[in-house]
Amino acid sequence: MLSPIGFKVIIFMLCLAFQVVPGEQEMRCLQREREALLQFKALLDHHGMLSSWTTATDCCQWKGIRCSNLTGNIVSLDLHSDLYDYESYSRSSYISGDIHESLIELQQLKYLNLSSNYFPDSHIPEFLASLSNLRFLDLSHCYFSGKIPSQLGSLSHLKYLNLALNHLEGSIPPQLGNLSNLEYLDLKGSFFEGNLPSQLGNLSNIQEFYLEGSNYGVLEINDGGKLLSNLISLTHLYLWSIGGLNSSHTWLQEILNLPKLRELGLFHCSLSDHFILSLRPYQFNFSTSLLAFHLSGKTFTSPVIFPWVSNITSNLVELYLVGNNLEGSVSNHFGMAMNSLEHLDLSFNSFKGEVFKSFKNICTLHSLRMYENNLTEDLPQILHNLSTGCIRYSLQDLDLSYNKMVGSLYDLSAFLALKSLDLSQNQLDGKITKEAGIPKSFGNACALHTLDMTNNNLSDEFSMIIHHLSGCARYSLQELNLGENQINGKIPNSLGSLLGLQALLLRNNNLTHEIPFSLRHCTKLVKLDMSGNKLSGHIPAWIGSEMQELQILSLGRNHFSGILPLQICYLKSIQILDLSLNNLTGKIPACINNFTSMAYKKFSSNYGRYWYFVNTSSFRTNHSYELNAFLMWKGSEQMFKNTELSLLKGIDLSSNNFSEEVPVEIESLVELITLNLSRNNLIGKIPSNIGKLKSLEFLDLSRNQFVGSIPVSLNQIDRLAMLDLSYNHLTGIIPTGTQLQTFNASSYEHNLNLCGPPLEKCIHDEPTEAAIVKIDEYSLFGHEFYIGMVLGFVISFWTVFGTIYLSNLGDMLISNS
Repeated sequence: MLSPIGFKVIIFMLCLAFQVVPGEQEMRCLQREREALLQFKALLDHHGMLSSWTTATDCCQWKGIRCSNLTGNIVSLDLHSDLYDYESYSRSSYISGDIHESLIELQQLKYLNLSSNYFPDSHIPEFLASLSNLRFLDLSHCYFSGKIPSQLGSLSHLKYLNLALNHLEGSIPPQLGNLSNLEYLDLKGSFFEGNLPSQLGNLSNIQEFYLEGSNYGVLEINDGGKLLSNLISLTHLYLWSIGGLNSSHTWLQEILNLPKLRELGLFHCSLSDHFILSLRPYQFNFSTSLLAFHLSGKTFTSPVIFPWVSNITSNLVELYLVGNNLEGSVSNHFGMAMNSLEHLDLSFNSFKGEVFKSFKNICTLHSLRMYENNLTEDLPQILHNLSTGCIRYSLQDLDLSYNKMVGSLYDLSAFLALKSLDLSQNQLDGKITKEAGIPKSFGNACALHTLDMTNNNLSDEFSMIIHHLSGCARYSLQELNLGENQINGKIPNSLGSLLGLQALLLRNNNLTHEIPFSLRHCTKLVKLDMSGNKLSGHIPAWIGSEMQELQILSLGRNHFSGILPLQICYLKSIQILDLSLNNLTGKIPACINNFTSMAYKKFSSNYGRYWYFVNTSSFRTNHSYELNAFLMWKGSEQMFKNTELSLLKGIDLSSNNFSEEVPVEIESLVELITLNLSRNNLIGKIPSNIGKLKSLEFLDLSRNQFVGSIPVSLNQIDRLAMLDLSYNHLTGIIPTGTQLQTFNASSYEHNLNLCGPPLEKCIHDEPTEAAIVKIDEYSLFGHEFYIGMVLGFVISFWTVFGTIYLSNLGDMLISNS
């Protein structure tokens, strides 16, 4: 559920929309503001994010700019990036550098958002305090350092201030207490220390407050929490690494009496079992408005927290006790008392299977997460303990991954609402439970969308496992992950009956034979991963013609043979294509320029529509397919994590028998991040305009038969982090003056006629015996021809010029005599 501040931000932007002009109206931006923006751009647009900012267009048309329809003044500047990791792949979509003080000219600016950009070693500019009309200021996740400028306290109209996820340090300036209109303040993810200024108690309109101290210093609330009692409008309060809270109960009493508080989070605040045990429910007039309660930080060991919570309030919708040291049993009273609880997360604790008996009667529970605990019991017994209570009617999301559960698959038909079941990273075997000789089907969970049993000990034939999905789950199932097991046998034709599948993950098993023709019916597939098996036959042409939603296709490390079908080029949405370590032959199809998503950035976030969200109150969980990609690099598999919104884009055709030249059409795939064509029989020259692939970070063309020089255009790829051109027949000088010299010499080794840094010497300067004997198979003439040509030239030279020289010498002698 969107927070109150979220609604207000939307309303604020809508209000701006009614008084702004996007550029097609008559009102034009002011000249001084245009010049100010161009100065601003000059210092920080190194990646072309602001390419629309030109003198030839009205600045009200520029990216991120909104102007007043009444005055033409710029009222909104929104240049936020979607990046969350600056080692990531889409580096062209953020700004970086120094923020020019010319922004002072934007005196009517109300909205400024520079979040998720990159300003390392820069301080938050003090001159931003001169933008006196600001209502919204977001500088989060920008890598700012230094202190919070005290001058920001003069922005009297400010309602929203987000400085989260920077490298800020020192004390929090008391001047922030002057922001009397502030409704949202986020100071998490930095390194603050000292005392929380009492002046922050003046923020009587604040609704959401996020505060984090430092692991190196201590940020304390030193007045017993009295300043918190003045924040009567608070709905969301989250505190990380705040010291001194164990010494007094007063602060917690003040918090829990706030009349509008809906969410409270206390993380790594050094609270203890003793602290909780010393509290008595009658000491609190607990706010009935509280819906979500988070307590974590490896401080609790006793489950006494459960009766404490249930005695204080029964209105909680969400309870998160993640990352503590909780163990033991929980009283049945807790389950009976929590008659509104919908989400319970006890992950990263030490509970055993007996705890489930206490949860079976939480009749409202939608989500139960207990990954990374100490569950060692039989899965059938655990699920049975849950299925005997009313929870079986409400439970939608059950996550028991990363435990040590044993046993077999189990009948899920009792869980009528179950949508997602994660049993990955356990020790389950492949035996299907039987009753009176008839297998119980776990496929009778008619609402099931996601089943994840990755990395267990499943060893049945695949046909048997799919048979037990033949119930009503075959209509609802969207993600099936059975990777990292020992499943064997053929892929059964019945797999094609799972018509709703959007992700099928079978990597690293023992599957054999061909991909069944029936799978062509699964036309909604977005991710298909069958890598690391023993599959054989040809790559089916219908994968391209029938599965045009595919974004990830991974069939590497199998025994596929034959040519790559032209229909593969129908996959316009493909982001990852991995066919490495097979026996494929023929040429790489020239039609690969039809891989539209690899050629245009606008396709990079399409996968987002395949994420499922379960939303209740502020709870967020997504049952997305794991979009991590496994790609080959120098003969070994490496995993690349997708930690941002733009998906990794790559082609891996390595370790096959592809021949002929690389099609020049590959130069159009300008969004490629990784390209691996190594260990084939490719011939000819490296495409001359390969430098157009400016997003490339990984390029491996090693162990082929490439000839000619390294294209000069390759030095245009300034993001290249890994390069391997070794074991080819390349010649000439490695292009100089670029980062190509920064790679290790092994990136170029075994190219006999290649020279220049980082190679120490040109190999042909000091030819080895083998090099002298070997005749270049790509040369028109042998070494004997060139030797003869040189000798012939020398003899001819002295025959002609020697005669002339001797004749002239004779004349000189005669004349002198």
